[in-house]
Amino acid sequence: MEQAASSLMLCGKTVDSTHRRRLLYDRWGRYLFIATASLLTLIIFFIIFFVGHQGLQTFAEVSPWEFFLSPQWDPLAHKFGAASFILGTIVSTLLAVAISIPLGVLGALFMAKVAPTALGHIMRSAVDLYVAIPSVVYGYFGLMLLVPFIREVFGTGNGFCILTASLVLSVMILPTIISISTDAFQGVAHDLEEASLALGATRWQTLYHVVLPAARPGVLTGIVLAMARAVGETMAVQMLIGNTPQLLSSLLTSTATLASNIVVEMGNTPAGSAWSNALFLMAFVLLLMSMGMILLIRRFGRQEAT
Repeated sequence: MEQAASSLMLCGKTVDSTHRRRLLYDRWGRYLFIATASLLTLIIFFIIFFVGHQGLQTFAEVSPWEFFLSPQWDPLAHKFGAASFILGTIVSTLLAVAISIPLGVLGALFMAKVAPTALGHIMRSAVDLYVAIPSVVYGYFGLMLLVPFIREVFGTGNGFCILTASLVLSVMILPTIISISTDAFQGVAHDLEEASLALGATRWQTLYHVVLPAARPGVLTGIVLAMARAVGETMAVQMLIGNTPQLLSSLLTSTATLASNIVVEMGNTPAGSAWSNALFLMAFVLLLMSMGMILLIRRFGRQEAT
């Protein structure tokens, strides 16, 4: 009896010490996660504050109306109108997304619901490899193939235009749309599809009227993330768009985007000058665009949760 009692006491002490150790690990793990999240929040806050503070100093020498509405960009003449860059960013992004949405959504639907399992795995692996290609490779591809093609087909301009840049951008953002849309389609409950088929709908009617609406929040999230990448893409666009500060008159016009102009000119600007501050303001505008898209993604996520 005494031996059994001592054994129970030892077991109780062992269990108690193990329990305390686990509680200690949980406590320190929680502190670690809180510290990490706080650090990330501070880094993001300081980036926004630094870029915004530096960029908003532009308005001490340049009026907001001139910066946002004037297409005249000539730092040597103290003209800092960014309207052509803002318009170039918006048009190139929308054109690239318009080209990639049908291809990406249909490709994702095929991979998730139509293709055999083995083929779907192979295609998913190919899409993952597709993401790893550096943007400069896309730009070089467009420089060697698309620029001469656009120049010969249309017979005007030199091939460096917003159409060329948008075509390459559409290829670059396809993996984002395909990957996220595939996950959204695969997340649709099979009961919905089976119910539709049981009511007499065909396979394609089920995909169009049931699967697509059910996966819409996830698909929209992928599209917005693709737009965010297209807005901030720099190297490939800089190689293909022409880098000319002029307002768009057609899709064959050479122009520039906010990101491409920052890359071209940032190394030549004196620190603290109106020119440098204007480039920081362009970066701040890009940052605000990205934040707006993140808010859209959160809204789509809430719709998917409900």
